[in-house]
Amino acid sequence: MTDRPQIEAAVEAVLFAASEPVSRARLLSAFDDEEREEAAAALERVVERYAQRDDRGVVVEEVAGGLRIVTRPDLHPYLRRFFESGGRSRLSMAALETLAIVAYRQPVTAPEVQELRGVSSSGVLRTLLERRLLRIAGRKPVVGKPFLYCTSREFLLQFGLNDVRDLPPLEEFEEMMTADQADRAESRNEPREEIPSDPEGEVEA
Repeated sequence: MTDRPQIEAAVEAVLFAASEPVSRARLLSAFDDEEREEAAAALERVVERYAQRDDRGVVVEEVAGGLRIVTRPDLHPYLRRFFESGGRSRLSMAALETLAIVAYRQPVTAPEVQELRGVSSSGVLRTLLERRLLRIAGRKPVVGKPFLYCTSREFLLQFGLNDVRDLPPLEEFEEMMTADQADRAESRNEPREEIPSDPEGEVEA
């Protein structure tokens, strides 16, 4: 039987190497039957060790039905500046606004999004699909049978949610997006970007 320190190290290694959140059941399946009780206890120790602490840059987070090792939320401004300095693509405010509409009104059609925004959002929706933040959940049984859009698992991962029911009140979500935009502008010494009246061509893929 594998000793306790090695089992705990193995649990930590699995969480670190996994490309997506790992459910407890899936994680424990990596161990032999006689090791699983100790592995479950080791998992709790790892979670406790990675609890929010000022001297650690990463934590274990439970999201989308699983566990993963992620960076601390309060350190995101540093990470944003790091990745933006390397030219990493990001969503425009038009895309974030459209994403918020879908998140809080899903399932929703493109015409319904357009009615709420006042401008065509077909290009924005296409980009959000390409970024896997949205998915097509079917067609609405009305004339023309337009596609119904919903948020995806990737959306939950990006926003650190277990379920769409965990979304904060819309006002808080909008404040979060506004703060994110302000941080980006400040880090680049640019004037704050206003939400465009026409998103076409504004989405950064």
